[in-house]
Amino acid sequence: MYRFATAAVTSSIRSSASRKLVWNGVSFSRNYVAKDINFGIGARASMLAGVNELAEAVKVTMGPKGRHVIIDSVGKPKITKDGVTVARSIEFEDKAKNVGANLVKQVANATNKVAGDGTTCATVLTQAIFREGCKSVAAGVNVMDMRKGINMAVDAVITELKSRAVMISTPEEITQVATISANGEREIGEILARAMEKVGKEGVITVSDGNTMENELEVVEGMKLARGYISPYFVTNTKTRECELENPLILIHEKKISDINGLVRVLEIALKRSRPVLIVAEDLESELLNMLVINKHRAGLKVCAVKAPGFGDNRRANLEDLAILTGGEVISEERGMSLDRVQIDMLGTAKKITISVDDTLILHGGGDKKLIEERCEQLRTAIEKSSAMFDKEKAQERLSKLSGGVAVFKVGGSSEAEVAERKDRVTDALNATRAAVEEGIVPGGGVALLYATKILKDLQTTNEDQRRGVEIIENALKAPTFIIASNAAADAALIVGKLLEQDDPNLGYDAARGEYVDMVKAGIVDPVKVIRTALLDAASVSLLLTTTEAAIVDARGQNNPLKNRVPNMNAMP
Repeated sequence: MYRFATAAVTSSIRSSASRKLVWNGVSFSRNYVAKDINFGIGARASMLAGVNELAEAVKVTMGPKGRHVIIDSVGKPKITKDGVTVARSIEFEDKAKNVGANLVKQVANATNKVAGDGTTCATVLTQAIFREGCKSVAAGVNVMDMRKGINMAVDAVITELKSRAVMISTPEEITQVATISANGEREIGEILARAMEKVGKEGVITVSDGNTMENELEVVEGMKLARGYISPYFVTNTKTRECELENPLILIHEKKISDINGLVRVLEIALKRSRPVLIVAEDLESELLNMLVINKHRAGLKVCAVKAPGFGDNRRANLEDLAILTGGEVISEERGMSLDRVQIDMLGTAKKITISVDDTLILHGGGDKKLIEERCEQLRTAIEKSSAMFDKEKAQERLSKLSGGVAVFKVGGSSEAEVAERKDRVTDALNATRAAVEEGIVPGGGVALLYATKILKDLQTTNEDQRRGVEIIENALKAPTFIIASNAAADAALIVGKLLEQDDPNLGYDAARGEYVDMVKAGIVDPVKVIRTALLDAASVSLLLTTTEAAIVDARGQNNPLKNRVPNMNAMP
């Protein structure tokens, strides 16, 4: 009887069902997808297999002598050394392996989003922590105590990293950080240092494809708004997930737009002149938003809508700044203006606007330089006279947007593949440099994490299972240095052992030259924010995987009949 019942339950779980329902005389069917459920060691082993395969592919890019990875994509292969790009491209046919791989992708993406670099390090740490965690749980360690030990160790390491951080400010220090993140290409580091010098450490620096063999730096007048497109259907470049508008007209509206006739009038003005349109307003009615999307895809109208940045008086001030920069006017009911009376001279202009999901970059605004300078002078006066810190900060932010400009790093190369690969490294270098300026630097090459293992030996725990959690982090922190040395064809175990035997916290292994050096003096440094974020994200996801006791995935051979409601960006024209 027991066997019969078990077989019946298993069959119901593994089989796909389709029910036909009748409602008000209308017949329709609902489809269900069969699921596979794995428990305990089997569930963790399947996920670990996916984590291992993804991590092995990402590992090869680590360090100055890391190798390239070729990714087969639609149109042409992509060559890269960027860890997060490699991770995103991996998809397994086995659903259980895919669960583990997707969680590691989340680690890489989270680290990339917060720190902009360190994705390979985060992936390596995740694999090391999860692998040791699986072994410990299988050996009977109490997983909750082990989890507490891991969290204690991570907190202790982060405190140690922050205490050793050295803040940077000089162009040479910025060059060193950028050079290391660009895999040792000093030219990239020097150009990024020049860019920061020209627009300031908080200034806007963008990376774009160049038209020559050499890398170039161009500083242009521009403004960056901290708001992106309202709908992903406005995207024009599916590769970068951005909407790019050349020589557009800019409608600046103070309130929520609900007048369809007035908006149509603005669109007609743009169509007559064959120019794109950017709409900046508090919000748009859903019907108007749908109308814009339909016109973009069916009528070929280049249009994008962005919510106005800020709130209350600050929003109004930001819109007025934008109007002065672009040579337009803020359409406001308080001034007796309405959409149905808009003329061409009320719309702002710019040479190029790039809108992403998070922000809008306006280059070469068409405003009067004299009016812009007068506005800047007003803001400087307001900063001097204001006693409220909040008002000062907002005025300073607006002043930097109006006067700072935008630095454009144009990446050169002999082929499209070379430019794309170098562009990934430039982006990593830029993000790492910003992180270093923000939280400081520590010796690079993985040695900051390696030497942090020494403080874990004295960390107090209440039982052996917590101590095992501390030991897992202790072993995982050796992985980055080990892999960098391995990719340089050196004896990694010997190098790690030799470094741990001595007491100089700055001594490390220069994999590029194959010798032991003072990492700080040699310019081999890592931003604290990058490795801190990598460790936090890796430990967080590894613990979730280690404490997993059941994994539910679609049964093999089953396709989910439910359509994905998230827009497919790759399918957009």
